[in-house]
Amino acid sequence: MLNLRYIFRLIAAFFTRFKILILISMGIGIVIFFFLELILPSINKSSSKRVGITGRYTVSSLPTSILAMAGEGLTKLDENGNILPSLASSWETTDKGKTWTFTLKNDLVWQDGKKVTAAGIKYQFSDVEVERPNDTTIVFKLQNAYSAFPSVVSKPTFKSGLLGTGDWEVTKLSLNGTTVEQITLVSKDENKIIYKFYPSEERTKLAFKLGQVDSIEDIFDASPFKDWERVNIEKTVKGGEYVAIFFNNSEDSSNLLSDKNLRQALSYAINKQSFDGVRAVSPISVNSWAYNPQVKPYDYDPVKAKEMISDYKESAKLDTLSIKLTTTPLLLSDAEGIAKDWEEAGIEVNIQVISSIPTDYQAFLAIFDIPDDPDQYSVWHSTQTSTNITHYQDARIDKLLEDGRSQIDVTERKKTYFDFQRFLVEDAPAAFLYYPETYTVSR
Repeated sequence: MLNLRYIFRLIAAFFTRFKILILISMGIGIVIFFFLELILPSINKSSSKRVGITGRYTVSSLPTSILAMAGEGLTKLDENGNILPSLASSWETTDKGKTWTFTLKNDLVWQDGKKVTAAGIKYQFSDVEVERPNDTTIVFKLQNAYSAFPSVVSKPTFKSGLLGTGDWEVTKLSLNGTTVEQITLVSKDENKIIYKFYPSEERTKLAFKLGQVDSIEDIFDASPFKDWERVNIEKTVKGGEYVAIFFNNSEDSSNLLSDKNLRQALSYAINKQSFDGVRAVSPISVNSWAYNPQVKPYDYDPVKAKEMISDYKESAKLDTLSIKLTTTPLLLSDAEGIAKDWEEAGIEVNIQVISSIPTDYQAFLAIFDIPDDPDQYSVWHSTQTSTNITHYQDARIDKLLEDGRSQIDVTERKKTYFDFQRFLVEDAPAAFLYYPETYTVSR
């Protein structure tokens, strides 16, 4: 009992002597507590990251995924290519696709706080007359009926520069001439993303190695980072792109690949299972509402390929058959595998590596960006001499492409594009191989 009294007296004497210091310490502790619990989280809730992207872009050609952060289109597309409302609440055509009228939503504002009106919607189209009868209505008058037009205006639009309606605002843009080097976007909750653009995948990887960026997106080869311990690697299948061998279909008498049977034989000779990616059998994305899964797959059949090539040599009176396979550095390893398959089927192969689309070639291995809408008039129609790189010509395909872009009813369009894929793949103007896999690497 005596010891307990002594302890209490000792504590009381301690508090009496140092009470000012104790009160100050308690006050400082309370301030620190409130700073950590209330103020610090509000400071640290925002984040900043630097992302490396491969490609040369102008302001208007920036990746849609980046533009969509800052702006919206009149419409938007879901993952299957279906058209949904965005800035426009509704749209209609009264003349089977030649005139399109869009009605804007009423509660829209630009990032500067001003109301969105039809006058601020600025799409640059050639041969299209635009009318704005009031603040909420915008009318596009086309020279020809075009059923895919609502998907065209899914591209984000901006009031001026890159001032849009999205959740992210462009706060800084660095250019080298007309080429974008860096773009900074800040979200409403003050998160920041800085996109840096590099001319090649190797240069993008180097930026990551040097710590210039925190992550890199959409690279096709994840090495050497697969061997790094402190990185995260995410794989994505690019359903909006496919890898294919485009054959020169021109009717020139010296062009071997104008022969349909030889093109088919080359397709059968390729081991499609050797590629890193999901198998592609058609020019329309596997994710599209118009995709036809029942087309001819050209599964690997080396025996059939050898027989067809032997028959071709005999009919053409050739002892040897040589083909030049042109490709880009990114697909060189695939080209070497394809060359091996073709050589086993009885063909001599010369590989040529280039950095741009060739004007003259026999077989061109490349990655192709699939249009958002199944309309591929510019790619395969015989009149499109500047964009139909295969020089493919077929009256039936021409008619199907013409019908598909003029039909308004989605069910009818789907039937048309099913037929388009079936007949085009049978003709084999290209060998469709796979949807490429890309990687995102982050620390």
